[in-house]
Amino acid sequence: MADLPRHPVAVAAAVTNDHGLVLALRRPEDGRWEPPGGMLELAETIPDGLRREVREETGLEVEPVRLGAVYQNTTTGTIVLTFRCRVLGGRLTVNEEASEFRWMTADEVREQMPEIFAGRVLDALADTEPPLRLHDGKRLTAHW
Repeated sequence: MADLPRHPVAVAAAVTNDHGLVLALRRPEDGRWEPPGGMLELAETIPDGLRREVREETGLEVEPVRLGAVYQNTTTGTIVLTFRCRVLGGRLTVNEEASEFRWMTADEVREQMPEIFAGRVLDALADTEPPLRLHDGKRLTAHW
């Protein structure tokens, strides 16, 4: 069993404000709009990793409110847990991972984010049972 490959685990945050808008950051390497998030470190809990990733990428301190969805990239095997989060404090700060920030409506998320990132955000904003979704790194391929 020790020789079996492992699935990497990542987190993504749909950070909302008091006006119902969701935070997007622009990646400097490709200009894409995405929610904050990234890979969990081996010894960290899911909530701690989520808070760390958001703090590193945005400067904000957040609290997870609810699980929005579970995504599996069928190409890389990466599992992504998406959460709706609320801001506790901090200040948006441009850095090497985020060249710009924007508070977006759900419609703007649909229009400006790549499909897999928009899906994560919209799932986290929905007040439904969190779905399990499969994707190939670019497009959603299945869900249940």
